[in-house]
Amino acid sequence: MAFRPGVRPLTATPGASETFGLGCAPIGNLFRAVADADAEATVHAALADGIRFFDTAPHYGAGASERRLGAALRGVDRDTVSIATKVGRRIVDAHGDPVPVGGSGADTVGDLSADGVLRSVEGSLRRLGTDRIDVLYLHDPVDVDEALREAIPALLRLREDGVVRAIGVGMVWPDPLTRFVREADIDVVMIAGRVTLLDRTAESDLLPAAADRGVGVIAAGVYNSGILADPVGSPYFDYREAGPELRRRALALRDRCTARGVQLPHAAARYPLDRRGAEAVVVGARTPAEVAAFVAAATAPIPPELWPELEAV
Repeated sequence: MAFRPGVRPLTATPGASETFGLGCAPIGNLFRAVADADAEATVHAALADGIRFFDTAPHYGAGASERRLGAALRGVDRDTVSIATKVGRRIVDAHGDPVPVGGSGADTVGDLSADGVLRSVEGSLRRLGTDRIDVLYLHDPVDVDEALREAIPALLRLREDGVVRAIGVGMVWPDPLTRFVREADIDVVMIAGRVTLLDRTAESDLLPAAADRGVGVIAAGVYNSGILADPVGSPYFDYREAGPELRRRALALRDRCTARGVQLPHAAARYPLDRRGAEAVVVGARTPAEVAAFVAAATAPIPPELWPELEAV
């Protein structure tokens, strides 16, 4: 990967772990509740399938995702896994008061202050049960100027102190991410839903800028909320029901894949890795079966001639 020497956030374990990570928003009760035991089973299934990179955040279930990931990784050699989490949102209770370090709360609110970054990391370390974080992202900052002025210097200090190995920013929108790449000394960006078979907007500016600056790119949201996993059964794009044109394109993509003997979700998960500068993919899962489904994409045979056919849709 293109990260600065010594801060590669993914392990070097051969196989799926080199390019695929488990997104842990679903085990933080995204859209529906998940039992602690089921969350643990999902993480353990990922480990068994060779996944060694785990992406979480305080925002996912107001601490629930971090707590469950930490519990599931208890007893696993810390040097064999990489953990990414995020800052920029503060966990608060129903009254808006800060939740004690290590606790769980009702919601999160934006906080780009340097103090907010440090307190967020302290809470994440406690919930995760670890003494370090491999990748620390700034999570969907609303005000880029404030983030560059307040939050980024705090992230830089955490990296210098060795609390985190790599720092970056995670967002849905490519334009502000491109600003961070060009204006901040970051290692990696995570772009959600914009390096996909249906939405390639990050490919025009963000990916080239990141490649030029030696900033790694991790793609998330590769199914665009469901439509690229199952255009008929889950026709959702960006968490909303997809319109007729998006459905038409998704079905056309599925048909092109089927003609080549490839499953659409396998192609959707692998697509970012065929783009310049995109080095890893994070896929969310809430069950062992969902883990197995995306891990299968890592080794599924995909003929090279399929990619230009899909790009033409």
